[in-house]
Amino acid sequence: MRILDYLWPVIGIAAVLLSGWLLFREIHNLSWAEVKAAIAAIPAVRWGLAFACTVLAYGALAWYDRIALLHLGFKLSWGFISAVSFTTYALSHNIGMSMFSGAMVRYRAYSTKGLTLTDIGILVAFCSFTFTLGNVLLGGIVCLFEPGILERLFAIPPMVVRELGGLLLGLVVLYVIGSALHLKPFVFRGIRLIYPRPGIAARQLIAGPLELLGAAGIIYVALPPEFNPGFLVVLGVFLASFTAAMLSHAPGGLGVLEFVFVSGLPDVPPADVLAALLVFRLLYLLLPLILGIVAVVAFERGRLARVLDKRGPG
Repeated sequence: MRILDYLWPVIGIAAVLLSGWLLFREIHNLSWAEVKAAIAAIPAVRWGLAFACTVLAYGALAWYDRIALLHLGFKLSWGFISAVSFTTYALSHNIGMSMFSGAMVRYRAYSTKGLTLTDIGILVAFCSFTFTLGNVLLGGIVCLFEPGILERLFAIPPMVVRELGGLLLGLVVLYVIGSALHLKPFVFRGIRLIYPRPGIAARQLIAGPLELLGAAGIIYVALPPEFNPGFLVVLGVFLASFTAAMLSHAPGGLGVLEFVFVSGLPDVPPADVLAALLVFRLLYLLLPLILGIVAVVAFERGRLARVLDKRGPG
């Protein structure tokens, strides 16, 4: 087995250990009783809003796949796409290495509908790009309208942050222009990524931000109103933490999300921050993981039963 096969798991474990140690330094005086009290203080209506945000986020993720399939020329039912997408992200968000784990789940499902291995590779890359596009678009908006956000994490002056925001939005504009002008395909390792039709690009510009807004909304509504710094601040910290978690390949962003949020929201009591993140982990990660495992088992059992039926008795 190649050394690279061990690389990402090692990086993920190292990220968990490092972020866990940094987080411990931030909250070592905090007791579990304080966190439990903060969770108990979240009213039922906010739990309901957090659940609605979760549905919005996973609905947008299903739209990622739908858009990618339309780009490839496949028209599949919303029900099938939603089931595959939900299972894919429920597993990859928790396992990490989403490019690989997502590709495996999608191939097992979409190959039954005629998609080839190359099609799956393009679909995975397209969905990842839709997420990146949403991240860049929202990141640019946050930098322009909340330029003090990066001072919470890095010593970057607001003027520089605004310039960064303009640059990020400029990249989005260039992508839209490339789509409108039908520029030449981008080739990477034998995979041709074709600029989508303007209608497809427009869908990406809605779906990408929508998923991130839903996911960040879970944390926003779980924070106590009296300490809530506002949605743009929560969104900015979420974008930074979620990106760091994905780059670290830590399973479920364990420790990475918590450290970035505790550092990025210094005016919010750490117990309330951790309580909101536990709500996020429960609704966005753990419950979907359980449902995703059930879906995979049911799919594989059904597929095995169909194979046995074709073989017949004996």
